[in-house]
Amino acid sequence: MSHQVLVEAPGMHRVEDHTPREPGPGEALVAVHAVGVCGSDREVYRGNRPEGYVRYPLTPGHEWSGTVRAAGAGVPAGLVGRKVVGEGFRNCQVCDRCHAGETTLCTAGYEETGFTRPGAMAATLTLPARLLHPLPDDADLTAAALLEPAACVAAAALKAGARPGERVAVVGTGTLGMFAVQFLKAVSPAELLVVGTRGDREALSRRFGATGFRLVSAEGPALPDDFDVVIEAAGSASAARTAASLLRRGGRLVLTGIPAPGADGLDPTGLVVRQLEVHTVFGAPPDAWAHTVRVFGAGLLDPLPLVTHELELTGFAHAIELVGAGDPTVGKVLLRP
Repeated sequence: MSHQVLVEAPGMHRVEDHTPREPGPGEALVAVHAVGVCGSDREVYRGNRPEGYVRYPLTPGHEWSGTVRAAGAGVPAGLVGRKVVGEGFRNCQVCDRCHAGETTLCTAGYEETGFTRPGAMAATLTLPARLLHPLPDDADLTAAALLEPAACVAAAALKAGARPGERVAVVGTGTLGMFAVQFLKAVSPAELLVVGTRGDREALSRRFGATGFRLVSAEGPALPDDFDVVIEAAGSASAARTAASLLRRGGRLVLTGIPAPGADGLDPTGLVVRQLEVHTVFGAPPDAWAHTVRVFGAGLLDPLPLVTHELELTGFAHAIELVGAGDPTVGKVLLRP
């Protein structure tokens, strides 16, 4: 028996004993090493997740790392013992979108680990083995627990298509923003600007490769407007507008944050007249996951500086409080079974 977080209704949870479910055909049983807590988990806990995107009672946990302990029929035996991370979207694999590699747009309907299927806030997680991405044998599993948000940013970076020598920028200095800096740095841009609202994030931004840092301020000097590529990673309507304003005519914008429902968005007239190319990201398809694991394995992605708190699984409620407190000293919070 082992601990498991169970959210039974909005604002209610308990930690109970949990018997691991043995893997069936095509499945793998993973011993969870660490699981990340993010704003989406707080929404689940408070009942703010839109209807259809969560199913109670629920074991949360969509950002995780672990080691395969058992494999069901049809799964290569060599997977047992491997360090892994895993995709969250439970795609059907047979619809047109899945065949095109766009698994986050699967027409069979939304299903995701930690929201509609049992997540990783437990000692073990049983899931389809096809969703797993093996890591190098010497991978740091604590760092790897952050590869799910990194994969979402990788999807943004791939859509942005930044090329060596282009001028690129990131709006937002949280976990997603700092991953965006690292992915964009890897393509050798001529300039890499970070724009945010917290001056204390400048040192970390520059550590990850930023060549410039600017604060959003109504009284400060105007921001530049001639960048080739901008990735927005702050999750607010104002950040989206700021990101669009940084672009040259014909520039490429990728939105990764999710503003509150009903937020005023981008000015469509400006998008058309300036001929901006706009993309959005919700989750990560397999190519983004593969890209993330490859970059992580090559040592070009460093998640550990983003982790500020590691708690036992029984500290779930405290972790939720930390994530929602707005304390600038709180970065990524991890739970350990």
